[in-house]
Amino acid sequence: MKNVKKKINVKIILTISVIGIGLIFFVSKKLNTPDSVFIRFDIRQNKEAIYLSTFAEPPQFAVWIENEQTKEKQTVFVTHRSGIGDWEGKPAVPVAIPRWSELFVTKEELKDHKEIAAVSGATPKEESFSVSVAVPEGSVWSCWIEMNLAGDFNESFTEFNAETLVEDEFFCGQPALLYKAIVTAKNDFNTKAELVGQSVWEDGINRVEAVSARVTTAKRVFEDIKISVSK
Repeated sequence: MKNVKKKINVKIILTISVIGIGLIFFVSKKLNTPDSVFIRFDIRQNKEAIYLSTFAEPPQFAVWIENEQTKEKQTVFVTHRSGIGDWEGKPAVPVAIPRWSELFVTKEELKDHKEIAAVSGATPKEESFSVSVAVPEGSVWSCWIEMNLAGDFNESFTEFNAETLVEDEFFCGQPALLYKAIVTAKNDFNTKAELVGQSVWEDGINRVEAVSARVTTAKRVFEDIKISVSK
């Protein structure tokens, strides 16, 4: 009987030891997981420039990040109307923010808005807007912002071109503008996104190109885009 008890005790001790080693391994893996930091975007809009556009409504825009090493992409924020294609009975308008649409929106996603809806929000009407995203500390990201102000027409980008007889069907006005910054995810890192290009949707194809000299007031819509990192 004593031998049986000893065997049982030995089994219990071995079982506890195995569980203990497993817990230590699990905890150590958790401890070795890179700490997260937050990349924060602070965008300041020019309300006067917005008011002077045909519709006087805030711009459509999207914010996303791309890991420089893995090329993984993630939407941080997109205005609701552009995100789910809610254009008051009209078909989806990829021309509004075509680069983001090209990267993140498929026909299947247009049918099921759940994933996009999770990162979309009402078009910000206040002068300042902020949004943050958690990333592994030490990682390096390309931070992108794409913006288009509907009805922001000028002499080159008109509502109706009398020479070509072509109408701006979706009232996009000047092309969507692309801003970019490279961000290292380290505490207290600070930088500003710079204007790097424009995206143009034409005949079902998106082109990313240098900012045209014909683009004027669109450059004033976003006065400042600060990007910072904090724990």
